[in-house]
Amino acid sequence: MVSRRSVLGALGAAGLGATGIALGLHGNAPMSEALRYALGVAGPKPGGKRAVVKVDRVFSAARGREVDFLTMVPPGVPTRGLPMSILLHGLHGSARWAAVGGLPEVLVSAVGRGAVPPFGFVAVDGGDHYWHENVPGDDPMEMLLEEVPRWLAERGFGPVFACTGASMGGFGALVYARRRHQRREPLRAVAAMAPGLLTSWPEMAKRKAFADQAQWASLDPLRHVDELGPTPIGVWIGDRDRFIVGTRRFIAAARPAVASVIPGGHDDVFYRKVTPDVVRFLGRRVSTPRS
Repeated sequence: MVSRRSVLGALGAAGLGATGIALGLHGNAPMSEALRYALGVAGPKPGGKRAVVKVDRVFSAARGREVDFLTMVPPGVPTRGLPMSILLHGLHGSARWAAVGGLPEVLVSAVGRGAVPPFGFVAVDGGDHYWHENVPGDDPMEMLLEEVPRWLAERGFGPVFACTGASMGGFGALVYARRRHQRREPLRAVAAMAPGLLTSWPEMAKRKAFADQAQWASLDPLRHVDELGPTPIGVWIGDRDRFIVGTRRFIAAARPAVASVIPGGHDDVFYRKVTPDVVRFLGRRVSTPRS
């Protein structure tokens, strides 16, 4: 079977190049079935049971380029004022690859059963620099803080109540939580799956995401646990994950609300084990939609 990542890589921008294409099976959107399946919004389930995903192409002044702006919400849910969690992708990823571990299906199922209140996810292209301004003029963190809320409001969505991320995105989610606390705008929840926390500069330097060790140290969540504020944090990691040592240290220092270490590696098999718990964790902390 062709993996979702493979399908997305093969189709690339051609599949989602048109601005504002809704990825449901209803209507006349010129979207291939393969790409819709790759995004988790097609398959054997009835159309009404699939997440409603939309991708716009927007210009980010913070990043100095156009980026994909992807929203993913449960079907049949009013989007006016709907609370949203930012969803951060991993290294070499993009907005279209942010929904790891069957997250669209898990969200739809949980909301459909009444297990969690309705909420949605929003993902953007963040580049490969651990969600910070490593390259002058390209600041994905500023995009998250200043532009994403505006883009959501322009489309009628509610506020950002949480941040969710996997791998590099987990690192970024913790940095984002710190920045929100510094701005006195704390989040209601942060969910970090297999966060990219390393304890060795030579290992981190291989990723070419930081100018030098001092820049990494200034952002590394392991060195700034006391600056995260009161936001409830959930952390999920596999016991064979390459980031297990750093994540164990973070768990010991931060004492997060959820600290789940389970058998597994750094792969989709692991993510599929934990996304139901991630959605439950976020759902318990959803803010009330604005009227």
